[in-house]
Amino acid sequence: MIQEFKDFIAKGNVMDMAVGIIIGAAFTAIVSSLVADLINPIIALITGGIDFSNLFVVLGDGEYASLAAARDAGAAVFAYGSFITAVINFLIIAWVVFLLVKAVNKVKDAAVKKEEVVAAPAGPSELDVLLQIRDSLKR
Repeated sequence: MIQEFKDFIAKGNVMDMAVGIIIGAAFTAIVSSLVADLINPIIALITGGIDFSNLFVVLGDGEYASLAAARDAGAAVFAYGSFITAVINFLIIAWVVFLLVKAVNKVKDAAVKKEEVVAAPAGPSELDVLLQIRDSLKR
């Protein structure tokens, strides 16, 4: 069983997956900052100062000045602003991943085309072959 585990870990796919997870975690922090620090202020400016992260409805009795105050008081809240922020985060991440995949595919396609050009033999043309056959028949 230990040997099977070592073989599993030694495979390249596991290491690729680990690197992807680590980069994904770092990428999530960057996107969260992008949304919170750059995009939400622009959206707030356009919408007249609405802060999505503080939009909520209390499910039950009580009124609270902020989402944090409602949560600290233990009130049940419907925090739809946090959901809107999560959707914005998802859309940004999906867009950036799309752009990355598109760029990688473009690089791969260019590499394949270059290999095809290099791999194509530079043999004689059809005319050269016909001339060789003609010369051989004359002898």
